[in-house]
Amino acid sequence: MNVKAVLKVAVGAAALALSLGARAEWPEKPITLVVPWPPGGGVDAAARLAGPMLAKQLGQQVVVVNRPGATGAIGAESVAKAEPDGYTLLWSSLTSHGAYSALYGDKVPYDLEKNFTPISVFGSIPFVIVVNPNVKANSVQELVALAKAKPGALTYASSGNGSVQHLAGEMFKRTAGVDLLHVPYKGIAPSLLDLVGGQVDMSIESLAATLPHIRNQKLRVLAVASKERTSLLPGVPTAAEAGLKDYEVSAKLFALAPAGTPAPVIDKLDRAFKQVFSDKALQEPLLAQSIVTRYASPAESAAVIRDELTSFRTVIRAANIRPE
Repeated sequence: MNVKAVLKVAVGAAALALSLGARAEWPEKPITLVVPWPPGGGVDAAARLAGPMLAKQLGQQVVVVNRPGATGAIGAESVAKAEPDGYTLLWSSLTSHGAYSALYGDKVPYDLEKNFTPISVFGSIPFVIVVNPNVKANSVQELVALAKAKPGALTYASSGNGSVQHLAGEMFKRTAGVDLLHVPYKGIAPSLLDLVGGQVDMSIESLAATLPHIRNQKLRVLAVASKERTSLLPGVPTAAEAGLKDYEVSAKLFALAPAGTPAPVIDKLDRAFKQVFSDKALQEPLLAQSIVTRYASPAESAAVIRDELTSFRTVIRAANIRPE
């Protein structure tokens, strides 16, 4: 081997060593969690509780940045277009983004599956089936019977056309074989105000939003729309236990990186998420926010995202729901 060849090999080896060294040292600067919602909600609370624990695992500061607007699209698009180096992550609700993506299709400025690499679907906020106390139903079976006796008479509230609550109501109609009248509102607060006031009969809404009204008996809860009961309402059956087989609605929370983020970076983030979300020191305060934690690997999370999108697209087509 001549001198030039030897030098070429040496330079290549040095470059490879530098590359591997740099990769092994990741992260070398703070990591930003982009929350595409205003401060104060469940997604934001989860980020601020988990951030310091993730920072400890990763050895770098974790910063939470709120970029609200356009049903989460502004913040999500900013992450999709960020450098795929693991320093900018999307921290949000899969359920909200999934419903938005399924409803608006190509008009959404990002693709949840193509423009992101999953890190983890790390938790969920259960949804519950609630009625105004004046509704003469103390169980899901009684509610279904009431709806069948008067088709189209019972009303259900949602936070808007194409919202998660709207899709949950349409899924309920299909599963139970009943006809309900959809009453859309401009947000969760006005829908709950009218539900508590008796202007509408029922809703399928997050436990975080309804729990105070359930506890002060202004709403009656009939079932938890998740696979397992929640310790926050231990006596309330799941939807399946109440007779709605395979009916499940929850606000799933996830963390995503921009597509193209190197596999070693994703692996390191995955290990950190597994450690943090298996820790009771995080599980308990998150449960106080009505968030049930779980660890899901990147591969498992990709499957959850795919299934969520498929489910929402099916409901939207079947109910002929169109953007306003």
